[in-house]
Amino acid sequence: MTERLLTLTPNPALDVWLTTPRFTPGAKLRTSHPRIDPGGGGINVSRVVRRLGGETCALYAAGGRTGDALAEALGREDVHAERCRIKAETRENISVRETGTGKVLRFVTPGPELGAEERDALLDLLSRNIAGSSLVIGSGSLPGGAGDRFWAEAALRCCQSGARFVLDSHDAVVPALEEGVFCFRENRDAIEKIAGRDIGWPHGAADWAEEQVEAGKAELVVVTEGDKGAVLVSRDMRILQPPPKVTPESEVGAGDSFVGGFCLALAQGRGQDEALRHAVATAAATLLTEGTELCRKEDVERLVSGMDAARNI
Repeated sequence: MTERLLTLTPNPALDVWLTTPRFTPGAKLRTSHPRIDPGGGGINVSRVVRRLGGETCALYAAGGRTGDALAEALGREDVHAERCRIKAETRENISVRETGTGKVLRFVTPGPELGAEERDALLDLLSRNIAGSSLVIGSGSLPGGAGDRFWAEAALRCCQSGARFVLDSHDAVVPALEEGVFCFRENRDAIEKIAGRDIGWPHGAADWAEEQVEAGKAELVVVTEGDKGAVLVSRDMRILQPPPKVTPESEVGAGDSFVGGFCLALAQGRGQDEALRHAVATAAATLLTEGTELCRKEDVERLVSGMDAARNI
């Protein structure tokens, strides 16, 4: 039986996808009709889990006209969600693809400022929903006003409730790791900024991850590096999972898809190596879809079945 997953997104967005024949500075560029999807780290994780057949609830803070549109978009995808209403307008992110070359411009806005009461209300919403969730995934950027200890407080509340907290963010990571999390996932570039040095790939990434595990900051650490695959380190495992070969249509949401595939596999009782393989396949499946569509279940299943096993490093 698959256990329910809970996601927490303090800075969601409406994701807008457009195409245009050519990027010409200063010109009036004609575009396709926009594709609009709900977005933001944890929301995308919940969208992926839902597509793959898992149970999920997306907790998020949203306000204004954009926040209403985000809630409607989640409803259209049949994603169970609970909204913490805020006063400020939720952000929109815009991605535009040049059809002639396939190049994509991604415009990512900073999002609203959370008031202290709104920040606390979002964490209280988490506390009320933790019961019955085996995994809680905190994912995405932090909006202004969230503070340096937002993720640390989320991790603490999960620990006190007996839930496992997965952190997938590059913001305010250090205090959360000092508090201790079940799993930390980020890409190599983000981790090098946290570490303050070039960590190398794949052995250097695995060494850094092993340091975090040995220090008690996380039970699992996963480092991703695009088409080079992903490294997972725990107390009894240190592996590299190569990705399948695919021709990308869009990279939008691939990292969030990775986390969705990984956490759902864990919730289904799969081993860490098998969960990593499903994560890499889910990210690759998202590369096959256009814009902000995310993965298709049939693509994930096909890719998983043809992948090489992870190897020890």
